[in-house]
Amino acid sequence: MNAKLDSCALPDPTGEPGQEFRYHLLRVAAERFKSDLSALDAAQTAEAGRQARRTFELESLVLSAPEAQGVAIQPECIEAALAEVRGRYPDAESFQSDLARNGLNPEILERALRRELTFDAAMQRVGARRADPTELEERLFYETHQDRFASPERRAARHILITVNEDFPENRREAARARIERVAERLRETRGGPRGGQAQRFGALARKHSECPTALEEGRLGEAVRGQLYPGLDALLFRLREGETGGPVESEMGFHLIYCERIRPSRILPFSKAQGQIRALLEERRARNCQKAWIAELRERAAVQGTVEPGVRDGGDGGRSP
Repeated sequence: MNAKLDSCALPDPTGEPGQEFRYHLLRVAAERFKSDLSALDAAQTAEAGRQARRTFELESLVLSAPEAQGVAIQPECIEAALAEVRGRYPDAESFQSDLARNGLNPEILERALRRELTFDAAMQRVGARRADPTELEERLFYETHQDRFASPERRAARHILITVNEDFPENRREAARARIERVAERLRETRGGPRGGQAQRFGALARKHSECPTALEEGRLGEAVRGQLYPGLDALLFRLREGETGGPVESEMGFHLIYCERIRPSRILPFSKAQGQIRALLEERRARNCQKAWIAELRERAAVQGTVEPGVRDGGDGGRSP
């Protein structure tokens, strides 16, 4: 459950499959609707009940399989799960009170958490059956998904801002424009020196004239990718050459001068660097496919034996299956 057990009293779940079902119902309300049961309307309450039944039935189906037999959940894992739930409450009294209001107690909660941990362990055991991807498959994935491994062009920039504010004479639009033009002229007068010197001169002017908090850092904006700055400022920055100054350009904040301090070209991460990430992704995909196929077999067997609810037989799993 991603939220505190809701404090409303649950309706009597007569006919529901086991006391642990309450845990599923509360978890669905928290995860699906970001709410407690008392805040759900009739349609949401009905949907929460349907989804909770599906997840409970799926959990029961998996726990009845041979792969779940012999799974040993260590006491410290149970205690950690219980501690995580208890940690959502300010004190032990409110925790116990909330459990009671929802027809739960620490023993039922512990059984529900043990079932959940055993379910996860069984699914991991089945997923581990997956075949390892070959290097050929990894390379094929790399070649067909290179956009995933592209690093966009980045530009380190500094700026000087004169704000526009009609409440102050020196910041009215025309006055602000004249002020930024004077700073731009100062920069033009010092143009032509070494690149490092140009950065220092721009930084000194930013410290003296800029009305942006970045003035304290000599106008540094950090590294930006396309689309990160105000549109006009962004377009200007990505037209400049490294070491070049541009502007004035206007934004909703005022007038800017901008200095392109460094350009990091876009690049594709080489296969040797991406291979580990690709292998992990393909392994996860294969594990999920193994789990899906296994669950389909369990459902088919249970349907033949008549031991599974229609919702599970029809493939509904409420988000618990991989």
